Amino acid sequence: MSALRARLSAILLAACLLLTGQALAPPQPAAAADPGYLMVHFTGEGSTNQQMYLSHSTDGVHWNDLNGGGMVLRSTVGTKGVRDPAFVRSPDGSKYWIIATDLCISCGQSWSQSINDGSRNLVVWESTDLVTWSQPRLLNVAGAIPDGRNAWAPEAIWDPAGNDYILYWATNVPLNGATKHRIFYAHTSDFRTISTPQIYIDRPGAQEIIDTQIIAVPPGVGAYRYVRASGDGQITLEGSNSILGTWTNLGDLSGIGLTGSQVEGPMWMKFNGTNKWGLYLDQYASGGGYMPVLTTDPSDPASYQKLASSSYDMGGTKKRHGWILNLTAAEESRVLARWPSTPAQRLQSYNFQDRYVRQTGFDVRIDPAVSPAEDAQFRLRPGLAGTGTVSFESVEFPGHFLRHSDFDFQLAHNDGSTQFAADATFRKVAGLADSTWSSFQSYNYPDRYIRHYAYELRLDPITNATGRSDATFRVTS
Repeated sequence: MSALRARLSAILLAACLLLTGQALAPPQPAAAADPGYLMVHFTGEGSTNQQMYLSHSTDGVHWNDLNGGGMVLRSTVGTKGVRDPAFVRSPDGSKYWIIATDLCISCGQSWSQSINDGSRNLVVWESTDLVTWSQPRLLNVAGAIPDGRNAWAPEAIWDPAGNDYILYWATNVPLNGATKHRIFYAHTSDFRTISTPQIYIDRPGAQEIIDTQIIAVPPGVGAYRYVRASGDGQITLEGSNSILGTWTNLGDLSGIGLTGSQVEGPMWMKFNGTNKWGLYLDQYASGGGYMPVLTTDPSDPASYQKLASSSYDMGGTKKRHGWILNLTAAEESRVLARWPSTPAQRLQSYNFQDRYVRQTGFDVRIDPAVSPAEDAQFRLRPGLAGTGTVSFESVEFPGHFLRHSDFDFQLAHNDGSTQFAADATFRKVAGLADSTWSSFQSYNYPDRYIRHYAYELRLDPITNATGRSDATFRVTS
C-alpha cells in the first residue's frame, strides 16, 4: 500500500508539473545582457576528439561550439588524450581549474588496458581568467591506492565544512573479493597535492560506479543540501546535507525510460534566475552524445522530465561527459572574445609557392606537402598586444602561438606575460613583394618582418628584393 501511495503521489506531482509547465517547458531565451553557460567536454574517440572543447549557451539548452568547433586545449602529457573534464572555480572567482581523465582510447591504450593498467594520473590545467591556461600537468591520485589500476572521471566541489575542495574520481581496484570501479575522494587546496585517498562510494557486490557528480541545492528546495547523480547501472539520485556525510538513496530515472544501459556521465546545471535544473546525460549506447532532462527539485526523481528533441540543440559537435559553468557577465565577455569561430588558415610562401609555414617539433619553417595538415594551420587572432594587429594561434596546439625569440621563430605556449604578447603580435600590411599578398611587421621590432631564410622562419630587417620576396605570404584556407 505504501508503494502504491508513493507512486500515486509521484504521478500527481508529475501531472502538476506538466500543468504548470515547470519541468517540461524549456527555458525562455535569455536577454542579451544575461550571462550564459560554458560547457567543457570532449567529442569522441581518437587523439583529436579526446581533447578539450568548449561550447556556450545563452539559455542552457541551445549550444554553440566555440572556436569554430575546434579543440581549445590539447594534452601534451601522460597518454596525450583527455576525457571527462570538470571545471572548478575558486569561491572568490580568482582561479579556475580543468581536471580531466588522462586517457586516449585507440591512440595509446585499449579499453582493457585502460581498465586494468591505466594512468593513475589526472590532467590539470590552471587559469586566473578562464581564457589563458597553464600548460597541462599530471596529478597522481590513484598511485597511493593499493593496486589501484586507473583514475577516471574526476570531479571536485568546494566543501565549506573543510574549507577545501573534495576531489573525487573512479578507480578500478580489487577489494573485499571484488575487482571493480569505486569512487575515491581526497582533500586538496591547489590540485597539486592531495590527502590520502579514501573510498567515497562503494556499491554492493560486483556493481561498479564510475560517473558521479554533485550539485549544491539552495535552502528551501527539496530535503537535501546536496544531490548527486551517479552512473551505477542506473542513473541513481542520492541526497545529503554534508558532502562527506551520509547519503540517502532517492531513486533513479528509469521511470522516464533512462537507464544505465542507455545513458551515463550525468552533468548538472542550474538555470540562472530560477529554481530549475538540467541534468545532462550522455547517450553512450546510441552514440548520441548529451541530452537534457529538466527538474524543479533535483532530489525528486518523479519531477524529472525529458525535453522534445526540437526543444534543445547541442550544436555541431558531439558533446560527451563534461561540466557546465554558470558564467558571470565578465567571464562570458572574456570567453566569447577569446574563442570566436575563426577559420583555420595557412600562410603560403610567395617565392616558394608549394611551401607553407608550419611547425615541426615546435620549430617553425616553410615546407611542401605538410603532414599532418594541422601542422600548417593557424587561426589569425586579434593581436595579443596592440590594436589592429594579429597573432597566429596553432590549430594543432591551441594556446600556442608563433613567437620570435632572439629573432628566431618557434611555436610557444602563451604564458600570459607582456613580453610574450609583444613577441607574438604583428601588423598585417600589404605584401612587400606584391601588394595583393601580405607581409607581417613585428609589433615590438617594427623595422623587422616575418621572413624565411634557408626555409627557416626568422624576424629580420628587409633591405633587398630577395628579402621582400621571403617576407611575403598569402593567407589562404
